Amino acid sequence: MGSPTPIKKLSQWIQRRSLKMKIILGAVIALCCLVALRYIVKDYDHFFVASESIHALGIFVLILKLTTGSKRSCSGLSLKTQELTAIFLSARLVCSFMMENDIHTVLDSVTLLFTLWVIYMIRFKLKSTYIKELDTMPLYYVVVPCAVLAMVVHPRAMSSFVARVLWSFCLCVEALSVLPQLRYMRNAKMVETFTAHYVFALGVARFLGCAHWIFQIYESRGAYLFMAGRGHFWILLMLVAEAVQTFILVDFCYYYVKSVMAGKLIIRLPSPV
Repeated sequence: MGSPTPIKKLSQWIQRRSLKMKIILGAVIALCCLVALRYIVKDYDHFFVASESIHALGIFVLILKLTTGSKRSCSGLSLKTQELTAIFLSARLVCSFMMENDIHTVLDSVTLLFTLWVIYMIRFKLKSTYIKELDTMPLYYVVVPCAVLAMVVHPRAMSSFVARVLWSFCLCVEALSVLPQLRYMRNAKMVETFTAHYVFALGVARFLGCAHWIFQIYESRGAYLFMAGRGHFWILLMLVAEAVQTFILVDFCYYYVKSVMAGKLIIRLPSPV
């Protein structure tokens, strides 16, 4: 056997560290990435474009899983997560058509079409391979609380009440949409390659979304936070939603990077995600 590669040596070194040290290392890496992005990217709106593009790419990876190869299967995929994704993308598209009609509208339209195709494949073409027993999280656990919260907390600046409520609703649903997929993976105890790539893409997309708001708060010298203190509670909703999405995905991304560095194609989850 040859000597371990530098990546494998690094992976082994990280694995021997304590949980506290791993958290510190992760925070340092994230901070370094933020600093690099701060000086590389000048227009912070590009973070949203990149986030939406990566999300669409992640869904496209799922399409490859469902349409290529001799053993096509939707095992490992949560139908509930795809349906929640379609719900928040539809709501966001309505808002986009009412207010913007820009590149975000195009990207969301493409992602929604990809998502609807995945839902169609799971529900009809590959129904026999869908393991419903592992996809146990009811949709109303997410949709109902998000709808109630959106009716209570929404921006005042937008002219249309419908657009304001829909925007808040899609923000909340997006933050929690990956929960059924994570529960599915926890029940299955392992994650297949294509599914792992998809969820990791969601994690990267969330990191870029968080970076946008971190830089906006920094550049405005905390003006957004002061707005929340003056009754603009939708600011807090937005920031909490971004934090929740990141927190939900960061644990899985750790296991993903750990498995990739070890050269494994299937990720095993030794503890609940």
